[in-house]
Amino acid sequence: EEFSFTLDVCAELETTKCKRYFTYHDNALMKDWSGETAWMNPPYGREIGRWVAKALHESWKGVTVVCLIPSRTDTRWWHDYVMQGEIRFLRGRLKFGGAQHNTPFPSAIVIFRPPR
Repeated sequence: EEFSFTLDVCAELETTKCKRYFTYHDNALMKDWSGETAWMNPPYGREIGRWVAKALHESWKGVTVVCLIPSRTDTRWWHDYVMQGEIRFLRGRLKFGGAQHNTPFPSAIVIFRPPR
């Protein structure tokens, strides 16, 4: 509600909350997100740094990008990219979809806004 998202850049057909979205097969890393307010819950594997870098770079082009990511403050990508955004740490551990257990890590919302 706070952001009025227009684009989900890491969507799954069953869970997307936006009319406009990119799935794994669309490869949002290679797309232009201009003119959008983007929601990003990226894959949490080794490629997450590329996703966070893309979100930051898209914000430089005028896109607001809101990211749900693991709070991995010890990583290079966290210090190189996340620290340039607005960070909102989430209390507790998230539980996705129909999962039986919560995630084994803390999470954060990171907001990359266009430069003023």
